[in-house]
Amino acid sequence: MTSENDVMTLKPEIFKTKVYSNIDVQLIDVRTPEEFNSGHIENAINFNYFSEDFKDSISLLQTNVPVYIYCRSGKRSSKSVEAFKTVGFDSIYQLKGGLLNWKKLGFRTTSN
Repeated sequence: MTSENDVMTLKPEIFKTKVYSNIDVQLIDVRTPEEFNSGHIENAINFNYFSEDFKDSISLLQTNVPVYIYCRSGKRSSKSVEAFKTVGFDSIYQLKGGLLNWKKLGFRTTSN
């Protein structure tokens, strides 16, 4: 677990535990819809980082509820952190190594 500018980067094991043990969780997948539909973490919501309405989508979330974000490798989720901060989030967690790391450890994904 590492912390950088109020953002916690969590190893997949810790990310999984936090996402599935807390009732109030906003789990956001910032990959493209095509990537999302090919497999995502259960209960995730897809907000495409490359979409023109990405920031508008984020503003629909509850800023007082922790947000957990991930992408394929961790690059887009890292880049998206600033947008979450701009909207007013102070509890931001991201998945270290993204979905690639998640799958590497054998954790389940679901598809649409």
